[in-house]
Amino acid sequence: MDKSQLMKGILEGCILKIIDQSETYGYEIVVKLQENGFQDVKEGTLYPLLLRLEKKKLILASYKPSPLGPSRKYYSLTRDGREYLDSFYVNWQETCLSVKRIFKEDKV
Repeated sequence: MDKSQLMKGILEGCILKIIDQSETYGYEIVVKLQENGFQDVKEGTLYPLLLRLEKKKLILASYKPSPLGPSRKYYSLTRDGREYLDSFYVNWQETCLSVKRIFKEDKV
């Protein structure tokens, strides 16, 4: 099964949730995703998603000084991003429930 399409939508929601928790930068997002079970996510996967979220005006990016060299690009959620995140979570819960129902029938 090709997980990439499924994962793209899920990752968008998870990225928005991480950014919602606190303003953050790309590498930190990758680390949090990996710590929570998304081991396959690398920076090369993340940055195109961040760019897409930025183009959709769901996140804002701003450069801030870094203690370890050049400025970092930090991301924060917009109002539209918060609404999208809320909607994502409701849809995610409904989808999980539907899948669980179908697979439970398989066990009977």
